Amino acid sequence: MSNTSSKVHDQLTAFGITPHSIHRNLPVEKLVEQSIETNEGMLTSTGSLSVKTGKYTGRSPQDRYIIYDDETHETIDWGDVNRQFPTEKFNSVFEKMKKHAEGKDLYIFDGFVGADKENRLAIRVVNDHAWQNLFCRQLFVRPSNEELESHDPDFTIVCLNDFETIPEIDGTRTNIFILINLSKKIVLIGGTNYAGEMKKSMFAVMNYLMPKKDVFPMHCSANIGKEGDTALFFGLSGTGKTSLSADPERMLIGDDEHGWSQNGVFNFEGGCYAKCINLNEDAEPQIWNAIKSGAVLENVVVNKDTLKPDFDDGSLTENTRAAYPLDYIPGAVIPSIGGHPKVIIFLTADALGVLPPVSKLTKESAMFHFMSGYTSKLAGTERGIKEPKATFSACFGSPFMPRPASVYAKMLGEKILEHNTVVYLINTGWSGGPYGVGKRISIKYSRAMVTAALTGKFDLIKFRHDDTFNLDVPTECPGVPSDVLDPKNTWIDKDSYDLSAKKLAQMFGENFTKFKDASPEIKNAGPQIQ
Repeated sequence: MSNTSSKVHDQLTAFGITPHSIHRNLPVEKLVEQSIETNEGMLTSTGSLSVKTGKYTGRSPQDRYIIYDDETHETIDWGDVNRQFPTEKFNSVFEKMKKHAEGKDLYIFDGFVGADKENRLAIRVVNDHAWQNLFCRQLFVRPSNEELESHDPDFTIVCLNDFETIPEIDGTRTNIFILINLSKKIVLIGGTNYAGEMKKSMFAVMNYLMPKKDVFPMHCSANIGKEGDTALFFGLSGTGKTSLSADPERMLIGDDEHGWSQNGVFNFEGGCYAKCINLNEDAEPQIWNAIKSGAVLENVVVNKDTLKPDFDDGSLTENTRAAYPLDYIPGAVIPSIGGHPKVIIFLTADALGVLPPVSKLTKESAMFHFMSGYTSKLAGTERGIKEPKATFSACFGSPFMPRPASVYAKMLGEKILEHNTVVYLINTGWSGGPYGVGKRISIKYSRAMVTAALTGKFDLIKFRHDDTFNLDVPTECPGVPSDVLDPKNTWIDKDSYDLSAKKLAQMFGENFTKFKDASPEIKNAGPQIQ
């Protein structure tokens, strides 16, 4: 046993875990090989590893808890999103997990969350399945050999898919759980094979820790233009963050989770976790080409004869996913760090089909829409979502924000003001009617709007004011038919449009009443329905 292996073994033993063997930071090829040997997955014609996550094909937000203790009782925004879990129950579950792990083969990934060495978090992930460890290796920031030798984790994830709780004894809602202990710096996950729980639990941890360091944590993707200009894309899953930030004309910083420090923007992750339902090579060539050897496909149907993935088949779930390292994207920025953003884009998928496809926001309206976080939850991202459902998610990511929304909103406002950042709201949802009547706005058009925003094309174009939503809307956009820019023009029944638009405007107003401390300037920047 090497000194490093001995050190890790001693650390695990001190942690209370006594496995049969430890497989630490195995190469990709070895993890794939072991996944196949143990029937966890199969190779596809692309060389990627195909796995099925069984019953749970999306996040289980109602089964995620934060431990209530002296550290968290006054700092967490407790409620339906951040559920309390008692310390004694956490300790009991952890002891049972330790016993479950005795004598088993465990996989360890030691690495980091955060590309910025000044603000990164050293982590250790303990898995009982090789493919889940491969997922972590591809999604988190991988250490150099030198960093691995001296690695000492600040936070530990213990994810044992085969361990389940007994709700009436352990205090969980069901037999699956995600328990975040910010005092002990441990995350416990069990009962679910959905790998995204590991990634998102660490995102929640970073969202709690970073504001203490004056770093603004963001649920967004980021890229850089050829002139060095950084752009951010905010939005919930399914709104186009990954697709629209994977631009062949720009260099990708990251597709989902970032921090904005005094030095600029940095990726929390070392990889991408892209939705791939209906993935098309022509529309999304970078993601298509990243699905190769070393990539992990979650719940994608594979043809048994040809071993070819069928990205159009959503029979297992609409939430099919591909996980791959950032360097699979040509021209990706490594290390994934950029300057202060020149442009911010808020992405929303409006299932009612009434929100303008693109509008320019003032600082106050940017604050309003950031705090509102309007979008439609799309099928498959969470269990139980079968069709788009209108929702408001503060900061475009409230499921991952442990602190009150006002903490993050204040940081955004300060950043916009300090760096003169321009903000646009782009709707990638429906046009010509609501879901079931209209059609999803073409990604080709959405890309054209993004390009116009990033290249300053809108600076030379006239805007009209949308009185219903209190938004400034461009009258034209290169590459987009002018009638598409006014959503009412795309509806056959204009009266139905007016009723639906008024309904959404009222929903905005009703949702914003919970932000009682918001300034009049921010409140007045939203829809004004008499």
